[in-house]
Amino acid sequence: MDRATGIFVDGMGAASATSGILSQLEGRIFALLYLQAEPLSLDDIARELEQSKSNISVNIRGLVEWHLVRRMPMPGSRKDHYEAATDFWRLMQEIIERRHRFTVRQVLAAVDESTRVGETDARPRTAAEREETAFRAKRLEALRSFMALLDVGIAAFTKGQPLSPDALRKSPLHAVPKPR
Repeated sequence: MDRATGIFVDGMGAASATSGILSQLEGRIFALLYLQAEPLSLDDIARELEQSKSNISVNIRGLVEWHLVRRMPMPGSRKDHYEAATDFWRLMQEIIERRHRFTVRQVLAAVDESTRVGETDARPRTAAEREETAFRAKRLEALRSFMALLDVGIAAFTKGQPLSPDALRKSPLHAVPKPR
């Protein structure tokens, strides 16, 4: 591999390692394929990245699952060949929908369940406990409002629809109560 490709491959590998989505090797495989005019076989990828074919095979499956790489049939060859996806808008829509929206919805579920349990606790309370409960309810509502807005924003992004930045700024976070 030439020096410029090597720099790109290593840089994408380093960025991927910190992404929380791809491994370093997955990032390197994607980068190598992205800079190729023709699809590469597993043997070609393994040789270029100085990895075992089995290691490349395992990692390429994750890239295919994320729609970052696709298998391409090559006339006259029985080997699998792969090329990198190039529609970055669609890639980011997929990643944000599958990774970040799931996390947002997990937070919303935790907030909703905590709120429900807090509202159904009917035991007698002291004034301090009522104050603490009210504080917690305000904090949970502020987080729920923000995450619900984020969920709406992600939905708009993944559908290619506009979302006004002013709508995002109207989050009730400014009203979050401070601890005593």
